[in-house]
Amino acid sequence: MENRRKILITGASGYIAGRMLPEFRQRYELVLLDVKTTNRQGEEVEGVQIAELTDPNRDAYRHHFEGVDAVVHCAFKGGSFENELANVQMAYNLYQTCVETGVRRVVVCSSNHAADYYERLIWADKWDVVTPEMRPLSDNFYGWAKEAYEHLGFVFATGHVDGKKLQNVQLRIGGPRETDMANSSADDLKAMHRGLGAYLSIRDQVQLFVKSIETEDIEDENGIPFQIFYGISDNSHKFWSIANARKVIGYAPEDDSQLRFADRLAELLEQAKKT
Repeated sequence: MENRRKILITGASGYIAGRMLPEFRQRYELVLLDVKTTNRQGEEVEGVQIAELTDPNRDAYRHHFEGVDAVVHCAFKGGSFENELANVQMAYNLYQTCVETGVRRVVVCSSNHAADYYERLIWADKWDVVTPEMRPLSDNFYGWAKEAYEHLGFVFATGHVDGKKLQNVQLRIGGPRETDMANSSADDLKAMHRGLGAYLSIRDQVQLFVKSIETEDIEDENGIPFQIFYGISDNSHKFWSIANARKVIGYAPEDDSQLRFADRLAELLEQAKKT
């Protein structure tokens, strides 16, 4: 493929990036960054270069961003409030480096946890659907940090920082796993509903990221190139809205967890009838 886009992926040895790498290697010229070169299974990930993006000295990794069209930001540190603060610092370092090197767009792995407080209301039958337009509220530090990524991304998208608008797509990833239904039980149907609603298949994830990278116009009604999309498949049980992703980037997910896990769902429902 000629004239391939040059795409930089952070956290390239991680789980989310790993689901997309086979397709992305065919589609794009890739720059792969992480703090390690092996995945969760201890296997080497081809082409990964070491870079510590929490380092405020951006000169240490700026060269990786030169000539890049878009950055897919999957990197994060987990486990403590201090690490979540470091994640926000890393997001700032990344956005600022993108502005300084002329990167057109960032596509950021946010999380459904950026607004996970609403789930408490959903499971208490006080709320039905969460949309990207609602005020993001979380009840934990992980979700708070993800919301901070989003808000910081909006600041950079306005162009008020350096006079340059850094295009931003923030993807609130749902449940990118095949295991939730296997781990569900008949005595907790709400947890089963949650797993079905949050499911994101590999091919739908790839489509969502590709369209987030390649869609030309992502400006909102005020001319700000900033969008938040939920990262889920076309699940019959969904409780997060993907209407804006369909409208803005033409996201057309192909999978539905109710069909994907139909046999396991039938088994659980049959068990539930007996309890």
